[in-house]
Amino acid sequence: MAIRVGNIPSVYGAGLLSLPGSEIVIVFLAAASNMLFAQNSSIRVGVDLDQGGSITFLAPSDHAERNVVNSFDRGRQVQLSFYSGPVPFQPPGAVLSPAWQGLGWNPIQTGDAFGNRSKVLEARSDGHSIYVKCIPMQWPLKNVPGECIFEVWLTLDGDAVRARCRLTNDRSDLTQYPARAQELPAVYVNAPYHHLITYTGDRPFHDDSCTEIHNRLDKENRWATWLATENWAAQLDDQNWGLGVWNPSTARISGGFFSEPGEGGPSDPPTGYIAPNRTEILDHDIAYEFSYTLILGSLDQIRGYVYKHASHRLPSWRFQSSREGWSYENSADSGWPIRGGLSLSARTSPAILVSPEFAIASTSLLQVTVDADTPVTLTWRSGETQFKTATAVPTGGRRQLFEIDPGDGLVTQLKLTVSLGPKPANIHSVLISRQRTG
Repeated sequence: MAIRVGNIPSVYGAGLLSLPGSEIVIVFLAAASNMLFAQNSSIRVGVDLDQGGSITFLAPSDHAERNVVNSFDRGRQVQLSFYSGPVPFQPPGAVLSPAWQGLGWNPIQTGDAFGNRSKVLEARSDGHSIYVKCIPMQWPLKNVPGECIFEVWLTLDGDAVRARCRLTNDRSDLTQYPARAQELPAVYVNAPYHHLITYTGDRPFHDDSCTEIHNRLDKENRWATWLATENWAAQLDDQNWGLGVWNPSTARISGGFFSEPGEGGPSDPPTGYIAPNRTEILDHDIAYEFSYTLILGSLDQIRGYVYKHASHRLPSWRFQSSREGWSYENSADSGWPIRGGLSLSARTSPAILVSPEFAIASTSLLQVTVDADTPVTLTWRSGETQFKTATAVPTGGRRQLFEIDPGDGLVTQLKLTVSLGPKPANIHSVLISRQRTG
């Protein structure tokens, strides 16, 4: 069935191709740009098939001139970007950009630092959702495709775009490299959206005051990074309107602004940046998935969307088929796929398992139950402070119980320390619960 997606925005100056009997609608941009759109009554999102199917357009349905996405070069847009070893990464015969050699293995959705584009393998839209599959490029290398596939599913939800993403690796290097912080995803906005707003307090989801992050990459030579205890951040204009980014599986976010804020569009250098971060091991053959949401609107609308859709369940990690965001110090596991638990062998003993960051506010004791076939020690962190030792409660058997007293603060991360012998240690689950009273 042909889908009508409306008039092409004048800022793109292009034509519409609607294929009768097909669900695919393709919009061709001027200068050979090749767009695919989805739209509802509130917003319109567009991906550029000449840039790996990354998101290059997001605006209210009736205001194309308010496109928030910056596309100055192939390192911007809203796109997937992953990191692993080795560092530097330079296969035989490959040309490595000296400016980016510290990134290591870094396939990104749009293309590489030399201007070469990624290859889209498949793309379709039914007018309300978009699917894209591509072979990414290694950003620091000249014309070197990644040994992997990216897939993205976009679905509209009122003023929001919900994204589900998958990385499927097929690397010839079989090494299990240490975990790296990932961009889940990388989001770049235009110059007007220079107020970076987030929540960093110790009372998440209580409508406390937000924080503005003041960081200029061109002046401080780094992006800011912070613990976003409600899992979101937004880049807003002077009228308090813009783009929010929410990834409920990440509590660490990096971001800031580059160059002069205020004036500039998709093709101009000034840009704001947001990237939800989580530390992950990306095996040579992994199928890794994550989800995020883009929200257009005022600060109240963005935060309201998060409040409405956020789950307030306490973190629980059952390692049946995934590491669930946990990583290691001094250790490695048996590799992908994960089957029924984390099977650890020592590089040096003891091994340390590190949880993803999160935010639990509690005025009562928390209980942590660890299902493992070897004794473990549990430590925990509040905010950015040093780790503290949890109280072990005798139980016997595989089930090991610990208590954490957060006082009036937060619990934000766990570590398990395991003394490894000649045999692998198996960790099956880590569950957090509130202590029952009465």
